[in-house]
Amino acid sequence: MASSTLFSMCSLKSKSFDIKAINSNKEFKFNASNLPVKAMLSSDFMNSRLLTDVNLLKWGQSERLLTDRMQCHAVEVEKVPAYTMGKKFQLDDVIEAQQFDRETLNAIFEVAKKMENIEKKSPGSQILKGYLMATLFYEPSTRTRLSFESAMKRLGGEVLTTENAREFSSAAKGETLEDTIRTVEGYSDIIVMRHFESGAAKRAASTAGIPIINAGDGPGQHPTQALLDVYTIEREIGKLDGIRVGLVGDLANGRTVRSLAYLLAKYQDVKIYFVSPDVVKMKDDIKDYLTSMGVKWEESADLMEVAAKCDVVYQTRIQRERFGERIDLYEEARGKYIVDKDVLKVMQKHAVVMHPLPRLDEITVEVDADPRAAYFRQAKNGLYIRMALLKLLLVGW
Repeated sequence: MASSTLFSMCSLKSKSFDIKAINSNKEFKFNASNLPVKAMLSSDFMNSRLLTDVNLLKWGQSERLLTDRMQCHAVEVEKVPAYTMGKKFQLDDVIEAQQFDRETLNAIFEVAKKMENIEKKSPGSQILKGYLMATLFYEPSTRTRLSFESAMKRLGGEVLTTENAREFSSAAKGETLEDTIRTVEGYSDIIVMRHFESGAAKRAASTAGIPIINAGDGPGQHPTQALLDVYTIEREIGKLDGIRVGLVGDLANGRTVRSLAYLLAKYQDVKIYFVSPDVVKMKDDIKDYLTSMGVKWEESADLMEVAAKCDVVYQTRIQRERFGERIDLYEEARGKYIVDKDVLKVMQKHAVVMHPLPRLDEITVEVDADPRAAYFRQAKNGLYIRMALLKLLLVGW
């Protein structure tokens, strides 16, 4: 696989340069205190040996790091492998969006593109032959559960599944989540779990000796949805730096928008607009995180104004199941922001409408025919991302 992000740190130490890189045998040039220097990088993640020279040397994607008043400038774009084939994936579980850095995201997306080729051109893949995945879903799901099961089968693996574990498993008898995980891991090689409690995935991961993938934990996070969302934005818009994204709908209870906000913070010059009814505004922890990461954000009550500015309008449904007995609050929030033909008229030609699905009436059916309606392509991309994650967690790069 290839990546255009080629180094992780550049610093100045005791009149010598310390550089950590992820590719081998590549030379580059940068200026520190107006001194041209050249480095030949050794293999693996090792410190480089530096020699002064005036030649311009090859390096990767244009990027700048400033440490101890030293600037490193790239001079030539060149894609090189970021990870060694067969090397173990650096994550044991997929629990939250904060686990991923930009370099890892780029590499996962490269694997997802390969999975797309496998799905389209190489039916009968046996990459995961002999592996068994258990899907443990305590809340309803269509796209997430089926896409994970399809992903596993398309790579030659097998599936054990329960659709409503809250009602039709031993949880209904009072069994703890920890006991369920200890039992199910004895039957499978990886567990994909959706739960109604925020933090349940972390509990499962701390208990299990096999990989756990969080397929949504109440109003907490949905990291694989965020991965496919960012992948879709890159495929649809053609970039991730410098984009404007409008998050619309139930932002207080929407685990998809929370995870997406965490991932968007990895990119440069991103601005996020929050458009929601007052009762379901984005929570302060996300806003504080974005601020700490230098990401600009703004709350707005005007969907039309935001839609005209954005590259992505990310609509979500108002989640009835999160309101409990407060039906009055649900009715107050529902139907306030709807993406329809009038919204499409003010959107830019290159912009897209996304939605994690299922939808109710927050995107009208007439929008479906517009090429900017990306939500069904978005759902399809979920298959490729989940194929990539299963492959990486079970057999590595």
